[in-house]
Amino acid sequence: MNRLERLFKDKPEGLLSVYYTAGYPAADDTVTVLRELQAAGVDSVEIGIPFSDPMADGPVIQQSGTQALNNGMTLAKLFEQLKDVRPQITMPLIMMGYLNPIMQYGVEKFCSDMKDIGLDGIIIPDLPYEDYITKYKPIGDKYGVKFIMLITPETSDERIRLIDRNTSGFIYMVSTAATTGARDSFSPETLDYFTRINGMGLRNPRLIGFGISNAATYRSAQQNANGAIVGSSFVKLLGSSPSVKEAVAALIKQLGE
Repeated sequence: MNRLERLFKDKPEGLLSVYYTAGYPAADDTVTVLRELQAAGVDSVEIGIPFSDPMADGPVIQQSGTQALNNGMTLAKLFEQLKDVRPQITMPLIMMGYLNPIMQYGVEKFCSDMKDIGLDGIIIPDLPYEDYITKYKPIGDKYGVKFIMLITPETSDERIRLIDRNTSGFIYMVSTAATTGARDSFSPETLDYFTRINGMGLRNPRLIGFGISNAATYRSAQQNANGAIVGSSFVKLLGSSPSVKEAVAALIKQLGE
């Protein structure tokens, strides 16, 4: 049982997963952010790989990726920063990034390095399901790396069941077909989508992300899945707070108000 499986077994509901961009605000903040999030009781973390053309990301995460790249962040540098992280960080760590940098790095080398460091999964928003099944799943299985797939309100039931059958870790439920970014509340259509997925009896746990920025959306996501993923709100706080510790404290306060 890996860390993700253990997490969902030990805490099947009320989970908080947080996304941030590696190398932002400063190049050497990567491990500091992990330490502060763990100290605050966050359940898992998605470490964003900065990319120059992040098509699913809104302006906040786009800007953080641009700054991280300007800070000199690369995938090789990120792995170097994370190589000794496991003795101090026990929560599940998931990489999140686009296909191009991973292909440039080499998919097999990428998965091998993830295993060596102790990283638990990877989310690649622009990885087609068919390519995952034929090319990427065998490599992930070889190295024990879980490829986590996204579903949206537009994803058909048939495709959702295929994803559920052929992935593990969790399913990333995107709350909207739009890009990442804060929202004050979820629309009735989004809540209908949550209800539809809840009724499908999927075997994988689910986390809801995109648009979670306040107590209302956070509670709604937690009520309709195993937990919530917060990204843009935290990245914005990292850019505006005097320290990483204060950004984390502000996030926890924001979600509880």
